[in-house]
Amino acid sequence: MIYRKMPQTGDEISILGFGCMRLPLDQEGKIDEPRATALVRSAIDRGVNYIDTAYPYHEGESETFLGRALADGYREKVFLATKLPTWKVEKRSDMDRILDEQLAKLKTNAIDYYLLHGLNSERWEAMKQKGFEDFMERALADGRIRRVGFSFHDKLSLFKEIVDSYNWHFCQIQYNFVDIEYQAGRAGLKYAAERNLGVVVMEPLRGGSLVRNIPPSIQAIWKESTRPLSPAGWALNWLWEQPEVSVVLSGMTTEFDLEDNLASAGKAAPLSDSERKMIDRVRKEYLARMKVFCTGCQYCMPCPNGVNIPECFNRYNTVYMFDELEQARFAYMNFIKPEARASACVKCGLCEKKCPQNLEIMSHLESVAELLEAKE
Repeated sequence: MIYRKMPQTGDEISILGFGCMRLPLDQEGKIDEPRATALVRSAIDRGVNYIDTAYPYHEGESETFLGRALADGYREKVFLATKLPTWKVEKRSDMDRILDEQLAKLKTNAIDYYLLHGLNSERWEAMKQKGFEDFMERALADGRIRRVGFSFHDKLSLFKEIVDSYNWHFCQIQYNFVDIEYQAGRAGLKYAAERNLGVVVMEPLRGGSLVRNIPPSIQAIWKESTRPLSPAGWALNWLWEQPEVSVVLSGMTTEFDLEDNLASAGKAAPLSDSERKMIDRVRKEYLARMKVFCTGCQYCMPCPNGVNIPECFNRYNTVYMFDELEQARFAYMNFIKPEARASACVKCGLCEKKCPQNLEIMSHLESVAELLEAKE
């Protein structure tokens, strides 16, 4: 296993981290605890030392599971990360209450890496108003948390604002070879690293989309390589060769996932020029499958009626890029508020006047609503 130092703290972190959002399940849809415990402990035994979870994962059971899985001396071998569910905080005292609950569930006295979960513009404003700085400072001082950071899901300008607003130790962003300009993206990665923040990468495989149902045209490109790496291995190596990346989280569900990722981590090495070009060709092939060529530039925003136009198109494009209708529909209905969905468009036309790509936005939004808001 290769380790990298977190910039401010010097913590030696494995380049592969274990994300506990996609643990194996039993027939009832609950965490398959014996199998999941074996996976987590096997990863730790072989050098993985960064374990990431969060309050809502597995319907609130991920933290409780980890509290048991990290018994027998395993807690002392890892850096444990979890997150404050920002959407559940109604007042300042909720932060302490939730943290104490998490400590109890995880059976630990301290969280090594503690994050504000899923910051966007709305949640960021709420956290500032409700006193997150006082909470963080007190929790650091009394030892309940050791490092502070945030995970992020919004546009680049807000990411920069948040980075510059507090003395964070680290941040967590969605980043992969397809989503180079999505949300914080590569520009955000470099911005954070320049300001001495460690950067934890989530969704390196885009929730598994980069390794499931791979289109034949993309399979053919991967097969051109002479290096024996899986598509997951190529995606991980693309990230690892970027020095700004501190650790890459992978949600490992099966023994194969673990073995494949560990093998990739063991072979992590700089890519050749031809390999970089190959990955870029794969990226372009995925992008060519986009139905709406929206770049996410945000020029159309804000919509006067509240529609989140770029995110509607992002979820819509996912259907065609990765052949994943149900996953895209689930994400659309669960992560985009009703008032921000495509069906809220009143066809005022303001967005089309602003779009530098000259997209027929109103027509495309109709298609989004028809596909992703379809009633069962």
